[in-house]
Amino acid sequence: MDRDGLKVVPEAVPAAVAEQPGPRGGTFRALRSRPFRLYFAGQIASASGTFLQQTAIGWLVLRLTGSAADLGLVLAVGGVPSLLFGPWGGTIADRVDLRRLLIGTQSAYALLAGLLWALAAAGEASVAAIVAISVAGGVVQIADSPARQAFVGSLVTAEDLSSAVSLNGVVVNSARVVGPALAGVLILTVGTTPCFAVNALSYLAVIAALVILRPLRSGAPRHAGGGVRAGLRYAASREQLWLPLVMMALVGLLSFNFPVILPVLAKDTFHGTGGTYGLLSTVLSIGSVAGSLGVGLIRHPRRPYLMAASLAFGLGLAATAVAPDVAVACVTLLAAGAAGFSFVTLASTTLQLHSSPAFRGRVMALWVFVYLGTSPVGSIITGEIIAAGGSRAALLTGAAACLAAAGIAARVHTPPHPDAALTDLTPA
Repeated sequence: MDRDGLKVVPEAVPAAVAEQPGPRGGTFRALRSRPFRLYFAGQIASASGTFLQQTAIGWLVLRLTGSAADLGLVLAVGGVPSLLFGPWGGTIADRVDLRRLLIGTQSAYALLAGLLWALAAAGEASVAAIVAISVAGGVVQIADSPARQAFVGSLVTAEDLSSAVSLNGVVVNSARVVGPALAGVLILTVGTTPCFAVNALSYLAVIAALVILRPLRSGAPRHAGGGVRAGLRYAASREQLWLPLVMMALVGLLSFNFPVILPVLAKDTFHGTGGTYGLLSTVLSIGSVAGSLGVGLIRHPRRPYLMAASLAFGLGLAATAVAPDVAVACVTLLAAGAAGFSFVTLASTTLQLHSSPAFRGRVMALWVFVYLGTSPVGSIITGEIIAAGGSRAALLTGAAACLAAAGIAARVHTPPHPDAALTDLTPA
Protein backbone atom coordinates (compact mmCIF):
# COMPACT_ATOMS: atom_id res chain seq x y z
CA MET A 1 0.00 0.00 0.00
CA ASP A 2 1.45 3.38 -0.91
CA ARG A 3 1.36 6.62 1.09
CA ASP A 4 -1.91 7.68 -0.52
CA GLY A 5 -3.73 4.68 0.93
CA LEU A 6 -3.84 2.89 -2.42
CA LYS A 7 -2.99 -0.72 -3.03
CA VAL A 8 -0.28 -1.14 -5.67
CA VAL A 9 -0.93 -4.30 -7.62
CA PRO A 10 1.73 -5.38 -10.13
CA GLU A 11 0.32 -6.54 -13.41
CA ALA A 12 1.64 -8.25 -16.48
CA VAL A 13 2.64 -5.57 -18.91
CA PRO A 14 2.10 -6.25 -22.60
CA ALA A 15 4.30 -4.89 -25.32
CA ALA A 16 1.79 -2.08 -25.80
CA VAL A 17 2.62 -0.75 -22.33
CA ALA A 18 6.11 -1.74 -21.30
CA GLU A 19 9.25 -0.38 -22.86
CA GLN A 20 10.63 -3.09 -25.09
CA PRO A 21 13.96 -3.41 -26.84
CA GLY A 22 13.97 -3.11 -30.56
CA PRO A 23 14.57 -0.67 -33.37
CA ARG A 24 13.99 2.92 -32.43
CA GLY A 25 12.33 3.87 -35.70
CA GLY A 26 13.41 7.53 -35.42
CA THR A 27 11.42 10.63 -34.55
CA PHE A 28 8.35 9.49 -36.48
CA ARG A 29 8.13 5.98 -34.99
CA ALA A 30 4.80 6.77 -33.27
CA LEU A 31 3.25 6.83 -36.74
CA ARG A 32 3.63 3.04 -36.82
CA SER A 33 0.47 3.00 -34.70
CA ARG A 34 -2.68 3.26 -36.84
CA PRO A 35 -4.75 4.85 -34.02
CA PHE A 36 -2.10 7.54 -33.57
CA ARG A 37 -1.88 8.16 -37.32
CA LEU A 38 -5.61 8.83 -37.45
CA TYR A 39 -5.49 11.10 -34.39
CA PHE A 40 -2.39 12.89 -35.70
CA ALA A 41 -4.03 13.65 -39.04
CA GLY A 42 -7.11 15.06 -37.32
CA GLN A 43 -4.97 17.23 -35.04
CA ILE A 44 -3.12 18.75 -37.99
CA ALA A 45 -6.38 20.09 -39.41
CA SER A 46 -7.86 21.13 -36.08
CA ALA A 47 -4.79 22.92 -34.69
CA SER A 48 -4.26 24.89 -37.90
CA GLY A 49 -7.92 25.92 -37.83
CA THR A 50 -7.64 27.05 -34.20
CA PHE A 51 -4.71 29.40 -34.82
CA LEU A 52 -6.33 30.60 -38.02
CA GLN A 53 -9.42 31.61 -36.03
CA GLN A 54 -7.38 33.29 -33.28
CA THR A 55 -5.69 35.47 -35.87
CA ALA A 56 -9.00 36.35 -37.51
CA ILE A 57 -10.56 37.22 -34.14
CA GLY A 58 -7.70 39.60 -33.41
CA TRP A 59 -8.17 41.36 -36.73
CA LEU A 60 -11.95 41.50 -36.32
CA VAL A 61 -11.79 42.96 -32.80
CA LEU A 62 -9.33 45.62 -33.87
CA ARG A 63 -11.55 46.48 -36.83
CA LEU A 64 -14.64 46.72 -34.61
CA THR A 65 -13.10 48.73 -31.78
CA GLY A 66 -9.69 50.01 -32.81
CA SER A 67 -8.66 49.26 -29.22
CA ALA A 68 -5.66 47.18 -28.24
CA ALA A 69 -7.14 46.97 -24.73
CA ASP A 70 -10.27 45.28 -26.07
CA LEU A 71 -8.11 42.89 -28.07
CA GLY A 72 -6.12 42.02 -24.94
CA LEU A 73 -9.38 41.36 -23.06
CA VAL A 74 -10.69 39.01 -25.72
CA LEU A 75 -7.40 37.10 -25.88
CA ALA A 76 -7.23 36.81 -22.08
CA VAL A 77 -10.77 35.80 -21.12
CA GLY A 78 -10.59 32.40 -22.81
CA GLY A 79 -7.90 31.33 -20.35
CA VAL A 80 -9.73 32.43 -17.21
CA PRO A 81 -11.84 29.24 -16.73
CA SER A 82 -8.76 27.02 -16.93
CA LEU A 83 -6.86 29.33 -14.58
CA LEU A 84 -9.66 29.05 -12.00
CA PHE A 85 -10.84 25.48 -12.45
CA GLY A 86 -8.21 23.72 -14.58
CA PRO A 87 -7.12 21.07 -12.02
CA TRP A 88 -10.71 19.80 -11.74
CA GLY A 89 -10.69 18.91 -15.43
CA GLY A 90 -8.28 16.08 -14.65
CA THR A 91 -10.79 14.53 -12.26
CA ILE A 92 -13.31 14.44 -15.10
CA ALA A 93 -10.74 12.86 -17.42
CA ASP A 94 -9.98 10.16 -14.84
CA ARG A 95 -13.64 9.21 -14.42
CA VAL A 96 -14.92 8.91 -17.98
CA ASP A 97 -13.89 7.22 -21.21
CA LEU A 98 -11.33 9.55 -22.79
CA ARG A 99 -12.30 8.90 -26.41
CA ARG A 100 -15.96 9.66 -25.75
CA LEU A 101 -15.04 12.73 -23.70
CA LEU A 102 -12.90 14.07 -26.53
CA ILE A 103 -15.64 13.48 -29.08
CA GLY A 104 -17.88 15.59 -26.85
CA THR A 105 -15.38 18.41 -26.27
CA GLN A 106 -14.32 18.61 -29.91
CA SER A 107 -17.98 18.68 -30.95
CA ALA A 108 -18.55 21.54 -28.51
CA TYR A 109 -15.62 23.45 -30.00
CA ALA A 110 -17.05 22.87 -33.48
CA LEU A 111 -20.46 24.22 -32.40
CA LEU A 112 -18.88 27.33 -30.88
CA ALA A 113 -16.85 27.95 -34.03
CA GLY A 114 -20.00 27.42 -36.11
CA LEU A 115 -21.87 29.93 -33.94
CA LEU A 116 -19.14 32.52 -34.45
CA TRP A 117 -19.25 31.82 -38.19
CA ALA A 118 -23.03 32.34 -38.24
CA LEU A 119 -22.82 35.56 -36.22
CA ALA A 120 -20.07 36.95 -38.43
CA ALA A 121 -21.99 36.05 -41.60
CA ALA A 122 -25.05 37.87 -40.20
CA GLY A 123 -23.00 40.91 -39.18
CA GLU A 124 -23.73 40.27 -35.48
CA ALA A 125 -20.23 39.31 -34.29
CA SER A 126 -19.92 41.95 -31.56
CA VAL A 127 -17.09 42.08 -29.05
CA ALA A 128 -19.51 40.89 -26.34
CA ALA A 129 -20.46 37.86 -28.44
CA ILE A 130 -16.82 37.03 -29.16
CA VAL A 131 -15.97 37.28 -25.44
CA ALA A 132 -18.90 34.99 -24.54
CA ILE A 133 -17.80 32.40 -27.11
CA SER A 134 -14.20 32.63 -25.87
CA VAL A 135 -15.29 32.05 -22.27
CA ALA A 136 -17.44 29.09 -23.34
CA GLY A 137 -14.46 27.66 -25.18
CA GLY A 138 -12.37 28.11 -22.04
CA VAL A 139 -14.93 26.08 -20.08
CA VAL A 140 -14.69 23.26 -22.63
CA GLN A 141 -10.90 23.44 -22.41
CA ILE A 142 -11.01 22.57 -18.69
CA ALA A 143 -11.81 18.95 -19.56
CA ASP A 144 -10.44 18.83 -23.10
CA SER A 145 -6.79 19.72 -22.43
CA PRO A 146 -5.96 17.06 -19.81
CA ALA A 147 -8.02 14.49 -21.71
CA ARG A 148 -6.04 15.09 -24.91
CA GLN A 149 -2.74 14.89 -23.03
CA ALA A 150 -3.71 11.63 -21.32
CA PHE A 151 -5.31 10.07 -24.43
CA VAL A 152 -2.07 10.03 -26.42
CA GLY A 153 -0.65 7.39 -24.07
CA SER A 154 -3.35 4.93 -25.11
CA LEU A 155 -2.56 5.26 -28.83
CA VAL A 156 1.08 4.15 -28.84
CA THR A 157 3.42 1.79 -27.01
CA ALA A 158 5.40 3.12 -24.06
CA GLU A 159 8.62 3.13 -26.11
CA ASP A 160 6.94 5.35 -28.72
CA LEU A 161 5.35 7.80 -26.27
CA SER A 162 8.12 10.40 -26.51
CA SER A 163 7.75 10.27 -30.30
CA ALA A 164 3.98 10.77 -30.02
CA VAL A 165 4.32 13.73 -27.65
CA SER A 166 7.02 15.32 -29.81
CA LEU A 167 4.88 14.94 -32.95
CA ASN A 168 1.97 16.55 -31.12
CA GLY A 169 4.31 19.42 -30.31
CA VAL A 170 5.29 19.65 -33.96
CA VAL A 171 1.62 19.89 -34.93
CA VAL A 172 0.96 22.75 -32.51
CA ASN A 173 4.14 24.68 -33.29
CA SER A 174 3.67 24.25 -37.05
CA ALA A 175 0.06 25.38 -36.72
CA ARG A 176 1.28 28.58 -35.05
CA VAL A 177 2.92 29.41 -38.36
CA VAL A 178 0.52 27.85 -40.88
CA GLY A 179 -2.70 29.04 -39.23
CA PRO A 180 -1.87 32.77 -39.09
CA ALA A 181 -0.32 32.65 -42.57
CA LEU A 182 -3.49 31.11 -44.02
CA ALA A 183 -5.57 33.61 -42.06
CA GLY A 184 -3.61 36.45 -43.60
CA VAL A 185 -4.36 35.19 -47.11
CA LEU A 186 -8.07 34.69 -46.37
CA ILE A 187 -8.50 38.04 -44.62
CA LEU A 188 -6.81 39.80 -47.52
CA THR A 189 -8.87 38.05 -50.19
CA VAL A 190 -12.29 37.20 -48.70
CA GLY A 191 -12.40 38.66 -45.18
CA THR A 192 -12.57 37.22 -41.66
CA THR A 193 -15.88 35.32 -41.86
CA PRO A 194 -14.53 32.44 -44.00
CA CYS A 195 -11.78 31.95 -41.39
CA PHE A 196 -14.41 31.01 -38.82
CA ALA A 197 -16.02 28.66 -41.32
CA VAL A 198 -12.71 26.90 -42.00
CA ASN A 199 -12.11 26.45 -38.27
CA ALA A 200 -15.58 25.03 -37.66
CA LEU A 201 -15.14 22.53 -40.49
CA SER A 202 -11.61 21.58 -39.35
CA TYR A 203 -13.04 19.98 -36.20
CA LEU A 204 -14.83 17.43 -38.36
CA ALA A 205 -11.46 15.84 -39.15
CA VAL A 206 -10.50 15.18 -35.54
CA ILE A 207 -14.05 14.10 -34.60
CA ALA A 208 -14.07 11.60 -37.48
CA ALA A 209 -10.66 10.27 -36.39
CA LEU A 210 -11.88 9.82 -32.80
CA VAL A 211 -14.99 7.97 -33.97
CA ILE A 212 -12.99 5.60 -36.20
CA LEU A 213 -9.90 4.85 -34.14
CA ARG A 214 -9.64 2.25 -31.40
CA PRO A 215 -6.91 2.82 -28.78
CA LEU A 216 -4.24 0.17 -28.16
CA ARG A 217 -5.39 0.17 -24.56
CA SER A 218 -8.89 0.72 -23.32
CA GLY A 219 -9.90 4.31 -22.67
CA ALA A 220 -12.23 3.11 -19.92
CA PRO A 221 -11.49 4.85 -16.64
CA ARG A 222 -9.53 3.15 -13.86
CA HIS A 223 -10.33 5.71 -11.18
CA ALA A 224 -8.30 5.52 -7.97
CA GLY A 225 -10.73 7.50 -5.85
CA GLY A 226 -10.60 11.04 -4.54
CA GLY A 227 -10.49 14.22 -6.56
CA VAL A 228 -8.08 17.09 -7.01
CA ARG A 229 -6.55 16.67 -3.53
CA ALA A 230 -5.83 13.00 -4.18
CA GLY A 231 -4.17 13.97 -7.46
CA LEU A 232 -2.05 16.60 -5.71
CA ARG A 233 -0.99 14.10 -3.03
CA TYR A 234 -0.14 11.54 -5.68
CA ALA A 235 2.00 14.00 -7.67
CA ALA A 236 3.67 15.42 -4.55
CA SER A 237 4.70 11.95 -3.36
CA ARG A 238 6.67 11.09 -6.49
CA GLU A 239 9.82 12.92 -7.57
CA GLN A 240 9.27 11.85 -11.19
CA LEU A 241 6.05 13.91 -11.17
CA TRP A 242 6.55 16.92 -8.93
CA LEU A 243 9.98 17.76 -10.36
CA PRO A 244 8.81 18.45 -13.96
CA LEU A 245 5.76 20.27 -12.60
CA VAL A 246 7.86 22.56 -10.39
CA MET A 247 10.34 23.16 -13.21
CA MET A 248 7.53 23.99 -15.64
CA ALA A 249 5.90 26.34 -13.14
CA LEU A 250 9.13 28.36 -12.93
CA VAL A 251 9.89 28.29 -16.64
CA GLY A 252 6.27 28.85 -17.70
CA LEU A 253 5.85 31.83 -15.39
CA LEU A 254 8.93 33.81 -16.44
CA SER A 255 10.50 32.29 -19.57
CA PHE A 256 7.70 31.60 -22.07
CA ASN A 257 6.28 35.12 -22.40
CA PHE A 258 7.39 35.65 -25.99
CA PRO A 259 4.12 37.33 -27.12
CA VAL A 260 4.92 40.11 -24.63
CA ILE A 261 8.69 40.28 -25.18
CA LEU A 262 9.16 39.90 -28.94
CA PRO A 263 7.10 42.94 -30.10
CA VAL A 264 9.08 45.18 -27.74
CA LEU A 265 12.37 43.54 -28.67
CA ALA A 266 11.65 44.13 -32.36
CA LYS A 267 10.30 47.68 -32.09
CA ASP A 268 12.11 49.34 -29.21
CA THR A 269 15.34 47.35 -28.81
CA PHE A 270 16.18 46.78 -32.48
CA HIS A 271 14.15 49.75 -33.82
CA GLY A 272 12.48 47.50 -36.37
CA THR A 273 9.04 47.19 -37.94
CA GLY A 274 6.20 44.71 -37.91
CA GLY A 275 8.26 42.70 -40.38
CA THR A 276 11.04 42.43 -37.79
CA TYR A 277 8.56 41.10 -35.25
CA GLY A 278 7.26 38.60 -37.80
CA LEU A 279 10.79 37.44 -38.55
CA LEU A 280 11.64 36.90 -34.88
CA SER A 281 8.37 35.02 -34.29
CA THR A 282 8.91 32.80 -37.32
CA VAL A 283 12.47 31.93 -36.30
CA LEU A 284 11.27 31.04 -32.80
CA SER A 285 8.58 28.78 -34.28
CA ILE A 286 11.07 27.04 -36.56
CA GLY A 287 13.30 26.37 -33.57
CA SER A 288 10.37 24.99 -31.57
CA VAL A 289 9.49 22.56 -34.36
CA ALA A 290 13.11 21.41 -34.58
CA GLY A 291 13.27 20.94 -30.82
CA SER A 292 10.07 18.91 -30.73
CA LEU A 293 11.32 16.67 -33.54
CA GLY A 294 14.66 16.15 -31.82
CA VAL A 295 13.06 14.94 -28.60
CA GLY A 296 11.22 12.28 -30.60
CA LEU A 297 14.54 10.44 -30.97
CA ILE A 298 14.61 9.77 -27.21
CA ARG A 299 12.79 6.61 -26.12
CA HIS A 300 12.59 7.50 -22.44
CA PRO A 301 13.35 11.02 -21.12
CA ARG A 302 15.34 11.16 -17.89
CA ARG A 303 16.14 13.83 -15.33
CA PRO A 304 19.53 14.79 -16.88
CA TYR A 305 17.74 15.52 -20.18
CA LEU A 306 15.26 17.80 -18.42
CA MET A 307 18.11 19.56 -16.63
CA ALA A 308 20.11 19.97 -19.85
CA ALA A 309 17.13 21.30 -21.82
CA SER A 310 16.27 23.84 -19.11
CA LEU A 311 19.90 24.94 -18.92
CA ALA A 312 20.14 25.28 -22.72
CA PHE A 313 16.90 27.27 -22.82
CA GLY A 314 18.25 29.67 -20.21
CA LEU A 315 21.50 30.12 -22.12
CA GLY A 316 19.53 30.76 -25.33
CA LEU A 317 17.44 33.44 -23.64
CA ALA A 318 20.53 35.05 -22.10
CA ALA A 319 22.27 35.08 -25.49
CA THR A 320 19.20 36.73 -27.04
CA ALA A 321 19.24 39.34 -24.28
CA VAL A 322 22.75 40.44 -25.25
CA ALA A 323 22.34 40.06 -29.03
CA PRO A 324 23.64 43.21 -30.72
CA ASP A 325 21.36 43.07 -33.76
CA VAL A 326 18.46 41.23 -35.41
CA ALA A 327 20.69 38.76 -37.27
CA VAL A 328 22.31 37.50 -34.07
CA ALA A 329 18.95 37.48 -32.28
CA CYS A 330 17.53 35.21 -34.99
CA VAL A 331 20.29 32.68 -34.35
CA THR A 332 19.88 32.80 -30.57
CA LEU A 333 16.07 32.64 -30.76
CA LEU A 334 16.34 29.61 -33.02
CA ALA A 335 18.42 27.89 -30.34
CA ALA A 336 16.15 29.11 -27.53
CA GLY A 337 13.05 27.85 -29.34
CA ALA A 338 14.61 24.43 -29.91
CA ALA A 339 15.74 24.10 -26.29
CA GLY A 340 12.55 25.52 -24.77
CA PHE A 341 10.17 23.25 -26.62
CA SER A 342 12.50 20.29 -26.11
CA PHE A 343 12.06 20.94 -22.40
CA VAL A 344 8.26 21.13 -22.73
CA THR A 345 8.09 17.86 -24.67
CA LEU A 346 10.48 16.06 -22.32
CA ALA A 347 8.53 17.18 -19.23
CA SER A 348 5.17 16.18 -20.70
CA THR A 349 6.48 12.75 -21.73
CA THR A 350 8.01 12.20 -18.29
CA LEU A 351 4.68 12.91 -16.58
CA GLN A 352 2.78 10.53 -18.84
CA LEU A 353 5.31 7.70 -18.49
CA HIS A 354 5.50 7.94 -14.71
CA SER A 355 1.83 8.46 -13.84
CA SER A 356 -0.58 5.60 -13.25
CA PRO A 357 -3.57 5.48 -15.65
CA ALA A 358 -5.79 5.98 -12.60
CA PHE A 359 -4.25 9.41 -11.97
CA ARG A 360 -3.02 10.41 -15.41
CA GLY A 361 -5.87 12.81 -16.15
CA ARG A 362 -5.30 14.70 -12.90
CA VAL A 363 -1.54 14.77 -13.39
CA MET A 364 -1.89 16.14 -16.92
CA ALA A 365 -4.44 18.70 -15.67
CA LEU A 366 -1.75 19.96 -13.29
CA TRP A 367 0.63 20.06 -16.25
CA VAL A 368 -1.78 22.16 -18.32
CA PHE A 369 -2.27 24.44 -15.31
CA VAL A 370 1.45 25.14 -14.75
CA TYR A 371 2.19 25.37 -18.50
CA LEU A 372 -0.75 27.47 -19.69
CA GLY A 373 -2.30 28.72 -16.46
CA THR A 374 0.82 30.66 -15.51
CA SER A 375 0.72 32.69 -18.75
CA PRO A 376 -1.66 35.48 -17.63
CA VAL A 377 0.28 36.10 -14.40
CA GLY A 378 3.62 35.72 -16.17
CA SER A 379 2.57 38.20 -18.85
CA ILE A 380 1.77 40.81 -16.20
CA ILE A 381 5.09 40.25 -14.41
CA THR A 382 7.00 40.37 -17.68
CA GLY A 383 5.22 43.55 -18.70
CA GLU A 384 6.29 45.22 -15.45
CA ILE A 385 9.89 44.05 -15.95
CA ILE A 386 9.89 45.44 -19.48
CA ALA A 387 8.49 48.75 -18.25
CA ALA A 388 11.26 48.99 -15.66
CA GLY A 389 14.24 47.60 -17.56
CA GLY A 390 13.32 46.79 -21.15
CA SER A 391 13.02 43.58 -23.13
CA ARG A 392 16.60 42.53 -22.43
CA ALA A 393 15.89 42.53 -18.68
CA ALA A 394 12.80 40.37 -19.26
CA LEU A 395 14.85 37.87 -21.26
CA LEU A 396 17.51 37.73 -18.54
CA THR A 397 14.80 37.14 -15.93
CA GLY A 398 13.50 34.23 -17.99
CA ALA A 399 17.03 32.89 -18.30
CA ALA A 400 17.46 33.04 -14.52
CA ALA A 401 14.22 31.07 -14.04
CA CYS A 402 15.50 28.35 -16.39
CA LEU A 403 18.82 28.14 -14.56
CA ALA A 404 16.98 27.91 -11.22
CA ALA A 405 14.84 25.06 -12.59
CA ALA A 406 17.96 23.25 -13.81
CA GLY A 407 19.53 23.75 -10.37
CA ILE A 408 16.51 22.13 -8.68
CA ALA A 409 16.75 19.17 -11.07
CA ALA A 410 20.45 18.78 -10.27
CA ARG A 411 19.66 18.29 -6.57
CA VAL A 412 16.75 15.84 -6.90
CA HIS A 413 17.13 12.09 -7.31
CA THR A 414 14.49 10.30 -9.37
CA PRO A 415 14.04 6.55 -10.02
CA PRO A 416 15.62 5.51 -13.34
CA HIS A 417 12.62 3.72 -14.85
CA PRO A 418 8.92 4.56 -15.42
CA ASP A 419 7.76 2.16 -12.70
CA ALA A 420 4.37 3.86 -12.29
CA ALA A 421 3.43 2.87 -15.82
CA LEU A 422 3.83 -0.78 -14.87
CA THR A 423 1.37 -0.84 -11.99
CA ASP A 424 -2.35 -0.73 -11.53
CA LEU A 425 -3.56 1.39 -8.62
CA THR A 426 -6.93 0.52 -7.17
CA PRO A 427 -8.72 1.72 -4.02
CA ALA A 428 -7.50 -0.08 -0.92
